[in-house]
Amino acid sequence: MAQHCPLTSLMSLAMLLNAAFCANFSDFFQPLWAPDHIATEGDHINLSLDTVSGNVWFSYNLDDFYLYLFGKASMQIKLVEGDSAGTVTAFYMSSEGPNRDELDFEYLGNVSGEPYLVQTNVYVNGSGNREQRHSLWFDPTLDFHTYSLFWNRRYIVFLVNGIPIRVFANKEENGGIYPKSQAMSIRGSMWNADDWATQGGRVKTNWSHSPFVATFRSFEIDACELSPETDDVEAECAVSRHFWWDKPSVRELNRHQSHQLKWVRRKHMVYDYCKDVARFTELPRECIN
Repeated sequence: MAQHCPLTSLMSLAMLLNAAFCANFSDFFQPLWAPDHIATEGDHINLSLDTVSGNVWFSYNLDDFYLYLFGKASMQIKLVEGDSAGTVTAFYMSSEGPNRDELDFEYLGNVSGEPYLVQTNVYVNGSGNREQRHSLWFDPTLDFHTYSLFWNRRYIVFLVNGIPIRVFANKEENGGIYPKSQAMSIRGSMWNADDWATQGGRVKTNWSHSPFVATFRSFEIDACELSPETDDVEAECAVSRHFWWDKPSVRELNRHQSHQLKWVRRKHMVYDYCKDVARFTELPRECIN
């Protein structure tokens, strides 16, 4: 079991032979840009957005990326309070380059009193446009909530407080595409996206409320850690090594999780690209059962 740290709880499969350990945020994450908009406050990391800049951080030490293929990554986040229209806060995994793979949680701000929407997306070989959007059954600005990405060869699960809100299944046998050959770093960011984020861009960012601040804490990862120099990442994290995410018990959602997913889809899904026949003259292959 991973050890919980005041700020950061880290454990990768490469560390299983050693004890889980605690460390400072700066030991595992570095700003990619705008370090002056990323502040450590006790056991919290505050990301701020104003008219000058947003920000991005990613898993990186003084020498190289921390990269992962398959496993689970979680972060507790408290989102921007009040009028957050136009802003996007994100927790995601991504590889490098134009043909990147990427798994996204994007939190779309709204005017005061209106709910946040959580947008999830999957990029494979640089191709995205696989969005789903959900409302939440709580106010994500009042307290911290846990957002998790689970990923193996069979499916990707997006979870909120341990409840699955989306499953992206591997349907390569039906002609679909699936991210499984590019190791990804862990990232967080905050930026202005008032051209699309709130009511399709109709509501713009009110900069009189800036700086907008979102707070991250309690990062956890249990995944296959790789070096950027690894040539065959799939072989390095092969099923034959019997990682926990390849065990029969997690090859599909259990009955309780399946019921939770159905409840979320029925009560909280507001958009599914697989249902958008106006957008796609031919639905993506992974949308076909």
